Amino acid sequence: MRKWLLVALAVIVADHLTKFWVSSTLDYQEAIPVLPFFSLVLVHNTGAAFSFLADAGGWQRWFFVAVGIVATVVIMRLLKRHAGHPRLALALALVLGGALGNVLDRVVLGHVVDFLYFHYKSFAWPAFNVADSAITVGAALLIWDSLRGKHVSASKP
Repeated sequence: MRKWLLVALAVIVADHLTKFWVSSTLDYQEAIPVLPFFSLVLVHNTGAAFSFLADAGGWQRWFFVAVGIVATVVIMRLLKRHAGHPRLALALALVLGGALGNVLDRVVLGHVVDFLYFHYKSFAWPAFNVADSAITVGAALLIWDSLRGKHVSASKP
């Protein structure tokens, strides 16, 4: 289990180093084009994914902290139980690291720092961060593992 906790810690460290760098380099809402479809932009998200509940008046900060803490407890229990299953454990470790990275932002700053911004013509994806990426990759691995597991068990006589 220790190696999976190190993976989660690596996500948290990478997340916070990149957030620190962006926060100390860019002004709020300043955008730096990197590629025609990708920019770095400093934004503060008081909501959840896609700024869900961002304008809820402040109560959402502690609600999302509580959700993150509950998720951490559940993921830790699952990680302990499934530490011997590499793909599942990696997925859980990525989600854990991402969740804790964003929870730390909410506790310390009152918002999550987002800065990765993909756009093309009139289409724009909401800005996100390394923690969000880890959660997304971890969730995709969980789905893949779940589908693969069902496929294997369904093919057995």
